[in-house]
Amino acid sequence: MSSDVIIETRNLTKVYRDFWGRPKVQALKALDLKVHRGEIFGLLGPNGSGKTTTIKLLLGLLFPTEGDAFIFGEPTFNVAKNERIGYLPEESYLYKFLNAEETLHFYGRLFKISKAERTKRVGRLIEMVGISHAKHRQLREYSKGMQRRIGLAQALINNPELILLDEPTSGLDPIGTAEIKELIKDLRDQGKTIVLSGHLLADMQDICDRIAILHRGELRELGKVSDLLTVQDVTQIKTTDLSESVLSEVRHVLDRNGVKYEVDHPTTTLEELFLRIVRESDQHPGRRRVAADIASKPSVADDELASARSK
Repeated sequence: MSSDVIIETRNLTKVYRDFWGRPKVQALKALDLKVHRGEIFGLLGPNGSGKTTTIKLLLGLLFPTEGDAFIFGEPTFNVAKNERIGYLPEESYLYKFLNAEETLHFYGRLFKISKAERTKRVGRLIEMVGISHAKHRQLREYSKGMQRRIGLAQALINNPELILLDEPTSGLDPIGTAEIKELIKDLRDQGKTIVLSGHLLADMQDICDRIAILHRGELRELGKVSDLLTVQDVTQIKTTDLSESVLSEVRHVLDRNGVKYEVDHPTTTLEELFLRIVRESDQHPGRRRVAADIASKPSVADDELASARSK
């Protein structure tokens, strides 16, 4: 393996068997892929497509039926590699009677991190995932979104080189999702390699450098997100403040050459709209958004209120 390749699988196959040893479900079939250092790699697919099975095979929690998997150039059954890996499972298995600080100190001791270093990392990670206000509360009082945040902090306690995240934004609201995505990008900028597993298409599109699409245990597509999403036979031109006269000239040229076209205005996503409204609300508390025609014309009540204030 090249030193640039962090993960490599060759013909990786997993078949789950019943009590009698008969094949029951083929969860993964002949998976071949490579994950390079410093990239965000997405495992994308519907439930039951083999994403979680792949991650468990990489961690050595499962043994393959056929094929091989390597991390840092070592076979995945070599448990010593796990000291360099951070893992957030699909469901966070946490001790509910501990608070956030106690949880991170517990996992830090498992990695034999000194008390002084643990204290620094615990404080930094709690602030990083945004639960400073609840760090002394027991985890049984946490919402699912807050449990995902402390689960992510736990996955980072050993300062791992490779981070495996299974549905990292599950249970988070749009604001929390945006914060976690920014955090994942920051981790990549620090030189870490991140593998994401999920089925939320927008989340994967926003942050992944490359994706592998799995369906029924088979690799269906692999490549850079930008390459896979580009529609080659459609040309898009963007401009601002286009006057009607210029638009008329453009239409004339296209019509003269027999080009079929559509003219409309770009739209944002509901997530972007929601986040923008929330941010503006934080910056201007008390201000309400109203329709443009109403906002541009003061009402009678507004005139009366302004008159009262002037008195």
